[in-house]
Amino acid sequence: MAETDLASDHLELYDNAVARRYFAKFDRIAPPLARVAAELETEGRLTRAELRILGGYLEGLAHSFRALSLKYLLTGRAEALLPNRLTIDRHESGFPVYQELLLMANDAQHALRNLQGMPSEAELKDRMIRQIVGELSVPTRLQFALSQRLYAEALIQGDLFWAQNDPEILWLREEAGRRIWLLSWAVYDSQINLPVVWLMEVADSGRVALAKDERRWPRVRAHLMAQSLAGLKLLTVATGFDTDFDDLHPLRLRRLHLGPMYSASFTLQSGPIGEVLAEARAPEGQDWALVWTIEDLEASGTTRAKSGWFGSVERQVYALDPFLGRGAETGATRTDRYVILPERPYQVLAERNPPGFRDVRKFVVGAGGRVISAR
Repeated sequence: MAETDLASDHLELYDNAVARRYFAKFDRIAPPLARVAAELETEGRLTRAELRILGGYLEGLAHSFRALSLKYLLTGRAEALLPNRLTIDRHESGFPVYQELLLMANDAQHALRNLQGMPSEAELKDRMIRQIVGELSVPTRLQFALSQRLYAEALIQGDLFWAQNDPEILWLREEAGRRIWLLSWAVYDSQINLPVVWLMEVADSGRVALAKDERRWPRVRAHLMAQSLAGLKLLTVATGFDTDFDDLHPLRLRRLHLGPMYSASFTLQSGPIGEVLAEARAPEGQDWALVWTIEDLEASGTTRAKSGWFGSVERQVYALDPFLGRGAETGATRTDRYVILPERPYQVLAERNPPGFRDVRKFVVGAGGRVISAR
């Protein structure tokens, strides 16, 4: 069984069956997420370009979980060969800790060299058969070698979600003589152990297109990655960017938290979500709920700010959420939350209808992975 030290937010999965159940859970969670994103695009909550970008990050996240499942395939069975265990954040995350992503990036640097010194997959399988038949013993070392070969191959294939996923740029349109770009980047936030996707729509008044500007584009990329912290308000990030780049004007900034994941088996949760999962007593693979949060900050106009002795520059003015004055607190124009969960937990949630979830949009994952939108 997994550790039960309630004093720690981190949990090592050291039993083989437990580790396999954990990865199997994410195998079930991953496919419906793309359908939820498509539904949000249909409703106008995401643009078509944003849907494509988000879909790429979701696919990368699924590939990263697949790679980690291969790395830890023999958890609890090959302790001498694999001393490390998968560590997850069981408090307000449910995802692997940030250090797992750093280790995976380090493994990727050596993956090609490691593969060159390994027997082929066919050879390893042949050796396993011969050991099983000839020696009547479990070929644990060969199984471990094969799992690490498959892990290295997954790292080399790429398309993974890394601790830092560098900014990319997409041209959208021309507007009032300015180029409009969509900047996208993502991080695995070390403070909250969650994947976070950032989207910024920017008007470019520079002489050279940002995508081709060898002076501005590297600076923009470095700036965005340095500011990609969950603890920063969107208003802080947007105004900082607006101030540092006089000819780039952030029209909209979005931040998507792709989690946490709650599970009666793996995470500690209090309040309504914990009560719902406990009461649902859902079968294995259906005892989970995943929360998405989308924060939006939109520009409502412009103003002029002094620059130097005689000059001035354009600065954006942002609309903050007027509801009960929360805009100054959240630093966003609006914040929307979504919960994605299987049918059994949803039935309990609907029956209880706790106050904290009445305004949260629900997506119910049914048989075959179909997704049903529920208010």
